[in-house]
Amino acid sequence: MKLETLPVPPQSTARSKRWRKPLALLVVIGLAGGGWTVLHKKDAAPPSTQAAKDDKKQQEVFELASGDIAAIDARSLAVSLPLSGSLAPLSSATIKSKVSGVVEATTLQEGMAVSAGQVLARIDQSDLRARLQQQQAMLDEAQAKLSLATKNEANSQALLKQKYISQNAYDSTQNSVELARANVKSAAAMVEIARIALNDGVIKAPISGVVSKRHVQAGEKLAPDMPVYSIVNLSALTLEAQVPASEIPRVRVGQEVRFKVDGFQGRDFAGKVARINPATEAGSRSMLVYISVGNDDGALRAGMFAKGNIVTERSAVMPIVPMTALRTEQGRQVVYQIVQGKVVAQPVKLGLRNEDEGYAEVVDGLAPGANVIISRLDSVKPGSQVKLPANLATPAQPNKAAMLAQKG
Repeated sequence: MKLETLPVPPQSTARSKRWRKPLALLVVIGLAGGGWTVLHKKDAAPPSTQAAKDDKKQQEVFELASGDIAAIDARSLAVSLPLSGSLAPLSSATIKSKVSGVVEATTLQEGMAVSAGQVLARIDQSDLRARLQQQQAMLDEAQAKLSLATKNEANSQALLKQKYISQNAYDSTQNSVELARANVKSAAAMVEIARIALNDGVIKAPISGVVSKRHVQAGEKLAPDMPVYSIVNLSALTLEAQVPASEIPRVRVGQEVRFKVDGFQGRDFAGKVARINPATEAGSRSMLVYISVGNDDGALRAGMFAKGNIVTERSAVMPIVPMTALRTEQGRQVVYQIVQGKVVAQPVKLGLRNEDEGYAEVVDGLAPGANVIISRLDSVKPGSQVKLPANLATPAQPNKAAMLAQKG
């Protein structure tokens, strides 16, 4: 018996091909379903993640540096006008010789203090004394002539009564008396002039002060009107400052002035406006303002250059806020105040401003001791939680306005 291998029927191959297509379709459907599930999970995850981020952001606490905040202080705020000028003595004198003569001695030198009436120099008085004696002799002669003329008048009057002389003769005698009397007055005046000249030989200080210049030395010949000494009184000075004519309406007599002087950088000097020149200076279109300055300790000197400010306005003692802390929100001025660790947009009403100092007066809205943010921090907004630096004092209790703003 012979065995033979039978051939494979062709139907099995076709059946295998028919099953492959449904199987592939099922695989595709399965993969699509899995992908849809994964995508759905990814789309559902972001809301929960965003909520977590928002919660984290709400709970985030910003730590501030010392330079980011400032405590509100209460003091008087002033607005000033800058000025500069030179110091001049309130009173000064240049003593000149009234008589001619040789200087015998000069008793003082530059920089020495002098009081009114103190002797500064002496002139040789020999000629002056001789001239006084001459005038005195002329006075004695005039008085003798007056005495003789008076006796002649008396005799003439007696003779006139007895009609021994005429009226004209008596009138002539009487006229001689009047002339003699006038000569006596003239001679007496010349004596007084000579006495004054003798006194002028001793030159004295007319005011108290400090010698600024000695013009002569001992042994020099003086002529009338020659300068001998120059004296300045430094107990009070005048600061002559130029102010633009456009700013003069802001300046008034009695306003305070603060200034510094070269060489005294660490010291402030004070004065008050005493006078205002009514005319402008030629070429500069500015006006001179005269400021009286006390100098009890004698530190200031004439001619020193001063630079300072006139206080044109001054507020009462009120809270002041740095202008860097001011913000404009919804058409109103606000500051970011720190209240119990949270930032609050606190509305403020401002008064006087000082652009030079960078401060403004707070009429309403803030109390002294409140902490405000002065830096521009983009991440810190109203409602943000903040932490103050450790070196700062405990912030003040919030005022009513701040609490209402926080609730809002």
